[in-house]
Amino acid sequence: MSKQHTYTLTTRWTGNTGEGTRSYRSYERDHVIMAGTKPPIPASSDPSFRGNKMRYNPEELLVASLSSCHMLWYLHLCAEAGVVVVDYTDEATGTMLETADGSGHFSEVTLFPNVVVADESMIETANGLHHRAHQLCFIANSCNFPVYHKPICRTVEN
Repeated sequence: MSKQHTYTLTTRWTGNTGEGTRSYRSYERDHVIMAGTKPPIPASSDPSFRGNKMRYNPEELLVASLSSCHMLWYLHLCAEAGVVVVDYTDEATGTMLETADGSGHFSEVTLFPNVVVADESMIETANGLHHRAHQLCFIANSCNFPVYHKPICRTVEN
């Protein structure tokens, strides 16, 4: 039996400098993403598109969503398999191709999970669980581009 989940948030544009969108250069791309009582996410467009480099852009948030979803599934699977993860870091990268008309699309995202496990005997199982985490990831299942994984796994001593 499948379940349906609905996610609601508010995106509020905060970049009106007094002229609205009178011209392409007359407004800032700043906005805030809010969901319930959670802390707001300061966002903008990519600096290449006149955005604020001090705020998250949609492209970064897409890559972050893939990285986060993979990590959460992976940790779940490790817990079920008896693999004790003591640290996890991912330096994810995404490649977006811009087209002549100004639109674009992601061509790929690569996750680089750096996993630390409690015992050397867990490394092989830990490495193998990335494939299953990818199969289960809600966000990866929603993408029309490949998501690659290049994990590293080690113990605290290494």
